[in-house]
Amino acid sequence: MRDVERSGVRRVALTGGIATGKSDLRARFEALGVPTIDSDLLARKAVAPGTVGLAAVATRFGRDVLHGDGTLDRKKLATIVFADPEARLALEAIVHPEVRRAVDEWFAALDPDRHPYAIADIPLLYEVGRDRDFDVVIVAACDPDTQLRRLMERDGVSEGEARQRLAAQWPLDQKVRRADYVIRTDGPDDDTDRQVRSAFERLLL
Repeated sequence: MRDVERSGVRRVALTGGIATGKSDLRARFEALGVPTIDSDLLARKAVAPGTVGLAAVATRFGRDVLHGDGTLDRKKLATIVFADPEARLALEAIVHPEVRRAVDEWFAALDPDRHPYAIADIPLLYEVGRDRDFDVVIVAACDPDTQLRRLMERDGVSEGEARQRLAAQWPLDQKVRRADYVIRTDGPDDDTDRQVRSAFERLLL
């Protein structure tokens, strides 16, 4: 059960598995006039050059995860954290509190008279127990073969590396079962549009 209802803009979370089409769905809702925020972008800002977050990452994982110019070598860090659950939890402990703070501040700043609801794209919503912070959860879903193919193509990784990354998240079917809305992204483009439009209109009620 989620927390009690909050005043202000209705908080909607958009989540799903890696490479299930969350960013595409967020863009579609945004095109319909819904305010959205991308927690992946916030996570990048949390470890940008000069931040406390980047300093903490370098302390925990060593300066080998930094490029020569001091920026984070995301590919090298990903190789470490997806192979070691303890390392992944350590990274999350550095990044997630800052992301959560930024998302909460963003929702609080929105005008409920102009926006009845807003959407935060949070990939690890269930894994970190943040579903209780939201009034509604939308899950982006696709079939496993499509998800694997998309991940390999998007990140340029081998099948073994892709499966390792998928294993680091909750199984998608568990997220689907807990969702308020499920939007499938493995069908024709107009079918995805239809599902987004349906959710958009129902959330306005």
